[in-house]
Amino acid sequence: MHALTGQDKLAFNKLQKRLRRQVGNAIVDYGMIRDGDKVMVCLSGGKDSYTMLDILMNLQRNAPVAFELVAVNLDQKQPGFPEHVLPDYLDGVGVPYHIVERDTYSVVKEKTPEGKTTCALCSRLRRGTLYGFAEEIGANKIALGHHREDMLETLFLNMFFGGTLKSMPPKLLSDDNKNVVIRPLAYCREADIAEYAEWRAFPIIPCNLCGSQPNLQRQVVKEMLADWEEKHPGRLEAMFKSITNVAPSQLADRDLFDFVGLEDKQREFQSKRIEALDVLTREA
Repeated sequence: MHALTGQDKLAFNKLQKRLRRQVGNAIVDYGMIRDGDKVMVCLSGGKDSYTMLDILMNLQRNAPVAFELVAVNLDQKQPGFPEHVLPDYLDGVGVPYHIVERDTYSVVKEKTPEGKTTCALCSRLRRGTLYGFAEEIGANKIALGHHREDMLETLFLNMFFGGTLKSMPPKLLSDDNKNVVIRPLAYCREADIAEYAEWRAFPIIPCNLCGSQPNLQRQVVKEMLADWEEKHPGRLEAMFKSITNVAPSQLADRDLFDFVGLEDKQREFQSKRIEALDVLTREA
């Protein structure tokens, strides 16, 4: 961590307290971590996962419940990946960890047609490997470092390109019902995380597999949201609040709301109202 003095120390403390509060609130609001949990913290080497691990370790020391943390990095065998960086960092902070080696890089490059983005397949392979490893080590929670902007970007990606209204939930049960995924940074702004990572001088490892690809849909959406926030400060906060405050009757999903049965509901209401009036009339 950079040496801090005077105003810098005050600014860092304020930022750290804000992130701790937001992570703590997300954990409480969604019941992410309970007494006795073993949380597998997925560490990629990026600013988000470093910050997530750092804040969780900080909270662990003062939490009202006892839980275990274990950091896990998936070494996907990308060319030039600095294999020593994460072990050196994790040894230094004193958290138990595992480095899982899987050559998903070769699989992704082999299976992805020229000119196509690698994100979907890479994400699927990475997720499957990590889910399976969580079972091996007895972890009942898997913590991912997605933040507020990640969730909003996913919302618009699904709207624009998938025709669905869904995002990344703060807490998720996997399709096979074996793993519970949590996102402790759900309430945190990416800008705060970036600033915190800079203060803490985390040894960031860039992703050369997907981060360098041009014309990624997610990057287009990211730039759109950043432009909105610049022109209309507070817009992202309002949009994030909207995904926590959903009104199914004001949308159009027939599985979430019984639009066909509205007349029946109306007749039932009118019937009860008439019965109540009859009773009042007789009593009078």
